[in-house]
Amino acid sequence: MRAINRFNVLDTIRRAGSIARVEISERTQLSTTTVSAITASLLDDGLILARTEGDLREAAARGRPRVMLELNPDAARVVGAKIAANRMVFVVANFRGEVLSTLTLALRVDRQPISVITDLIEDGVRRCVVDADLALDEIDSVCLGLPGVIEHRTGHVRSSPIFRENGVDFAKDMSERLGVTTIVESDAHAITLAHHWFGEARDLDDMVLVSLEQTLGLGVLHGGQLFRGAGGLSHNLGDLALGIGPQGMIRLASLAGESAILGDQPNGGRFAEAIRLGRGMAHAKTLIAAEDNTLISAAIRAGEACGMALANIVTLFAPPRVILVGSSLALGQPFLDSLRDAYSLAIPPSIKGVTELVFDQSTDETWAQGAAVVALRELYESPWGTTGPAPAL
Repeated sequence: MRAINRFNVLDTIRRAGSIARVEISERTQLSTTTVSAITASLLDDGLILARTEGDLREAAARGRPRVMLELNPDAARVVGAKIAANRMVFVVANFRGEVLSTLTLALRVDRQPISVITDLIEDGVRRCVVDADLALDEIDSVCLGLPGVIEHRTGHVRSSPIFRENGVDFAKDMSERLGVTTIVESDAHAITLAHHWFGEARDLDDMVLVSLEQTLGLGVLHGGQLFRGAGGLSHNLGDLALGIGPQGMIRLASLAGESAILGDQPNGGRFAEAIRLGRGMAHAKTLIAAEDNTLISAAIRAGEACGMALANIVTLFAPPRVILVGSSLALGQPFLDSLRDAYSLAIPPSIKGVTELVFDQSTDETWAQGAAVVALRELYESPWGTTGPAPAL
């Protein structure tokens, strides 16, 4: 309970930017005594700073000056990364989540040996840290956001399109390589937290995010916390079963995944090169605008499947807002119109109008910043002492 209260106080200060103790008590519904004890500990650990409002020279005449609390940006620094099939994006962030440096490496990493991928990630982390005028030993934590099915607690990657192998103990490998505690998280969970801290869900503690990238991901936020499965397992929305056809089980990825949308194109030529470089969806948008009927049909089919899946998710959770992000949004109106139409048809009348759909073209840096948020939340929840956060068990 102490850890939960401590996290809530820190997060309340983060959200407010600058806030008095009495307001923290009102927002968290903790007693003023509890808030005073927690903030005193946070001040001792150097995690927050106290700032006096008003003119101290007039304090005797007006009573005690108002003391405002805010996060200490230099209390910790973390690295967040988005690891995609054809690029790696890194950010260094301070304790407030503010970005200090960014680095994008445009290179194809999917299906490379694990040793090559770890080398590339290590180089990216080190370069981004140097760009922030820091040394690696000044970094408190690293979080790598990957597509696929990942056990957050163990850093075990059950499956990912990035890796040749399944069941990779990636957090352990990278922690040993960097000499810094490294977290491995679903990229969908990372972008969910990015929107909760900085984006389209800043005002919400309950929401759903659907990522439509190379893989289809799902993030569910409830009470300000990510919902995870057993072992901290992430969700691969592409595995959602939609029915049974002549060829067997029909899953969402077979209709709405990137390979399903782009797979009917010729193997050679400019479009194939765009797909290989990770720009297939952007090129597909150009072809759709030129009335390429094959791609238009694929976009409509994918939109319908996503709309039905979305209606099922809303039926289960009834969130106030669903945020859709990812490269598939580049397909434009055929995809978006069919998604909205299918969603409208499939949503039960009893909850129609409960959920707002928001479409957001999140940048790669936002995904990486979300991974940094994952690392920061771990630090917010950690017991601290005068020497820093306690190491994870």
